[in-house]
Amino acid sequence: MKDSAPPLTPDLLLQAYQVGVFPMSEGRDDPEIFWVDPRMRGLFPLNAFRISRSLAKTMRRGHFHVTANTAFAQVMQGCADRDETWINDTIFTLYQELHDRGYAHSIEVWNGQSLVGGVYGVAIGAAFFGESMFSQQTDASKVALAYLIDRLRLGGFSLFDTQFITPHLASLGAVEVPRRTFHQWLEQAVAQDASFTAPCAIPTAQDVIQRNAQIS
Repeated sequence: MKDSAPPLTPDLLLQAYQVGVFPMSEGRDDPEIFWVDPRMRGLFPLNAFRISRSLAKTMRRGHFHVTANTAFAQVMQGCADRDETWINDTIFTLYQELHDRGYAHSIEVWNGQSLVGGVYGVAIGAAFFGESMFSQQTDASKVALAYLIDRLRLGGFSLFDTQFITPHLASLGAVEVPRRTFHQWLEQAVAQDASFTAPCAIPTAQDVIQRNAQIS
């Protein structure tokens, strides 16, 4: 669903998320913003993600290290640095403001001093709205996702919105639900308490792997 949008502000953006709507642009250089409320919504059940043997092996190698909320703008830039992107200057600025206000968060994956992967999104209540992720080295985005889901579980989140579903996300456990179902679950989730920042310390790769293995 596309509609002309009023001028965006951080407060309007937060209100939109709480009713299941998010903004997009047609491209990096397009100044226009439109609202989206997909007929079928992508979700990541927090108990559905499984760390594969190959991903666990990558994580245990130790060549990646992970941080949270230390390079939000760089993660957004990494997500926008592709031939086609819906992240224009307006969206970039607004999400940086949400980050400054404590609503938007990022997980960063580093190899040495280089940022090689990451994911970012918005947290309201017990709902986390995943916006985008990127990878510049094999498995970097999967590592970011593993750490993100671990943090969401520890922080008490109940809903992880992926907006749309892709074959890649589906292969990792994401599913689609009808808009009405999503809105019902969303209403419950935003009324609950959760915290992205409560798990202050970044866990070891082995801790993330072990907790994931314990999910039935």
